[in-house]
This record gives sequence, structure tokens and C-alpha cells, in this order.
Amino acid sequence: MHTLPAAQMVITDLTAPTERPAALGRLGLCFGIGIIFGSLLGGTLNTAYGIQCPAILAFVVTLLGAVLSFTCVPATTKEASVQSAPQGGTKASVFDLKAITRLLLLPRVLPVFLVKVISGLPSGLFLVMFSIISMDFFQLEAAQAGYLMSFFGILQMMIQGLVIGRLSTHFPEEALLRSSVLVFAVVGLGMALMSSVLHFCFLMPGLVFSLCTLNVVTDSMLTKAVSASDTGTMLGLSASVQPLTRTLGPTLGGLLYRSYGVPIFGHVQLMVNLLVLLVLWKKPLSQKGEKAR
Repeated sequence: MHTLPAAQMVITDLTAPTERPAALGRLGLCFGIGIIFGSLLGGTLNTAYGIQCPAILAFVVTLLGAVLSFTCVPATTKEASVQSAPQGGTKASVFDLKAITRLLLLPRVLPVFLVKVISGLPSGLFLVMFSIISMDFFQLEAAQAGYLMSFFGILQMMIQGLVIGRLSTHFPEEALLRSSVLVFAVVGLGMALMSSVLHFCFLMPGLVFSLCTLNVVTDSMLTKAVSASDTGTMLGLSASVQPLTRTLGPTLGGLLYRSYGVPIFGHVQLMVNLLVLLVLWKKPLSQKGEKAR
């Protein structure tokens, strides 16, 4: 999964801005396919031949991927004019706090980045706690929880690969961003009222749509808001949102679940996303500055 930001950077460099949301969505589809079929194949091989077999197969496939990346991916994906641009300035780096601060303070970067973090945090907390919720609240066995997550993965593949690309050709990115936040709020209301796993299955398509649309659209908007030489750093910052959620999730999510139960995740998601939607409605992101040069 650590290769995803690098793959996103290559896709960003090789696609036109208008084609970027669809391309990033198809990239997410590829990763989803790998996760689902890799998990199924790994479990089957582990049961039949032991833990060493999937580990060896993973090594071989990873080595093949490395060979393909060296032979099929261009050594340099940025244009010559972009490569020569940083000579008079500082080169962005993930570990350069000045470069990170400079990027985050750009007019069209900080609002989008905050929307990505704030809007996705409640659902991220719920997903981090899902293994416990599935056993404690839904009373599912391990195999049943696995089937449910496979359904989640299939929905993610379909939405990222088939839905987002088509929507991006008919609607502007800001409209898609608002729709994802709105659906987040509606799903939050449903989560606050759900009492069984069947209810959650009905809510899952909306939840997956919101998560996929939020991630793809914000990544596309963030790469368009910075110069081409800074897209790699920007995608790295964007990818750091999920590890942040996984870091805060067990502690904060466990505290909320122990104190208030599952409905609190729905209440928080509803209130947070209604607030974000109100801000987006009053202050459209399209009015905030121009793309960095």
C-alpha cells in the first residue's frame, strides 16, 4: 500500500487534469482487485500448503512488479520545463517541514485538505473499530465478518472503477465533493438508527461511495492546486491522512464506543458532515485563488 502515492504521482503526471479523477479511480480499482483476490488466494494457499507458500508467491509477484515498473514506467514522468523549474528555489520533500507548510498554506490546498481530514474522520473511526463492532454489536463470526468486508471491497472496486470516472465527466469536482459530504451525512443518520447488520448492508453503498469520491476528488483537486513539481509531495501528504486516522482511531474510537455505543459514530458523522457541507455551501472552494505556479 505504500506504493499507492507513488503510483498516484505517476498517473497525475501522465494524465490531463480533466482525465485525472477517472484515472485515479481506475488506479484504486486495481488496488481493490489486488486486495480482494490476494486475500482469497493467500488464505487458500495458507490452508493448503502452509504460511510459507503465500509468502513465497508474494515475493515472486512483488519481484515481477518491480521488473515491470523499471521496464514499463518512464524513468521521468515530469516535463523538462518542470524539472528545471526548482533550480532557483527549494525542492519539495516529504521531510521538509518548510516545503510542507508552504504547500498547505496555498489558497486552494488547505481548504481541500481540511475537508478531506474532517469529513472522512468519523467514518474512519468507525472502520477502525469495525472488527470489534462486527463481533460485539452485530454478533458476527469471523467468517461472516470477512464476507462483509469482501462485499465492502467489491463495492469499492465498482464505484472507483465504474462510477466516479463517469460522474467526473458530467459534473465538476466541487459538486462531487459536496455530494460525497452530503451522502456522508445521510449515512451517518442511518448509522445512528441502525440495529442490525442488514441495516448496515443497506448503508454500505452510500458509505463506500462517499469514501471513494472524497478520496479521489480531493486527491485530484490537491494535485491541480500545486505546481507539477510538487504533486509527489502533495500526494504523500494526502496519503498521510489514513495513517493519522489509524493512529487516533483505536483510542478515540474505543473511548466513544465504550461510553456511547455504535450510534455515537453516526451522530458524529452526521453533525461533522452537515457542518462541512454548510461551510462548502457558503464558501465554495472554486473561489479560493488560483493554481500554484
